[in-house]
Amino acid sequence: MLNNLERVQILSEILPFIKKLSGSIIVIKYGGAAMKNKHLKYNVIQDVLFLHSIGIKPILVHGGGPLINNWLKKINIEPKFENGIRITDLDTMEIVEMVLVGQVNKSLVHLFNQQNNCAVGLCGKDGNLIQASKLFPSSDNFVGKIDVVDPTIINLLLDSGYIPVVASTAGDNHNQTYNINADTAAGAIAKSLNAEKLVLLTDTPGIMLDMNNPKTLIKDLDIRQVNKLRYDKIISGGMIPKIECCIDVLKANVKSTHIIDGRIEHSLLLEILTADRIGSMITY
Repeated sequence: MLNNLERVQILSEILPFIKKLSGSIIVIKYGGAAMKNKHLKYNVIQDVLFLHSIGIKPILVHGGGPLINNWLKKINIEPKFENGIRITDLDTMEIVEMVLVGQVNKSLVHLFNQQNNCAVGLCGKDGNLIQASKLFPSSDNFVGKIDVVDPTIINLLLDSGYIPVVASTAGDNHNQTYNINADTAAGAIAKSLNAEKLVLLTDTPGIMLDMNNPKTLIKDLDIRQVNKLRYDKIISGGMIPKIECCIDVLKANVKSTHIIDGRIEHSLLLEILTADRIGSMITY
């Protein structure tokens, strides 16, 4: 239990971060263990509410892969992937939209609003937030690529004091729905809003020189260093699309991107409001 002096010390340490970030937009991609574990999920909700309470404007963007897989298996559809991308035929797309928009999104909004009536759920179709088209035009795979982001609806919510919670699906002008990678959706929204930060919650400590040794975590990098690590194949596999997302948003004037371990309790606050941080921050 902290004594009063320790509490005051903690508050004094985070005050400069509050002053610097108050009023700024931070886009958070929520997924991995932090979404599956109830205790970690509660921590994320509390962290986002705290950021909101100190004047930061958080936006939560989510996927929901494990729940989609569970529902597909319930109706005897085997989840299929190719090069890490979900094969999304029309039947699968219906389940993806049902789970992400109808279940995961509304469940998260309800958790926020049990604490504070400040969250509103969206998907890419709402307010034409995200317009998309087929990533693979010649196939029946309805994985989408983002064509246009119109942040009007998000700006209206932020200006009214709400926390937007966005499911990573989108539509087009022909009433077709697309499954959008949540990292990609978060990055596109961050770019459209000139966000201060993009934070990716993952199941890894961040970028490491040795992916099996958390002690080799690199806390501060720029794009040049990241590209060198990728060239040397230190960054590989599933980290590559996350890095590409980070570089893309940095080139669009988002000031910093963060890859952090969502398995750590209160990882968002530790990364955003402390000097030591816990993950990898990439800047231009």
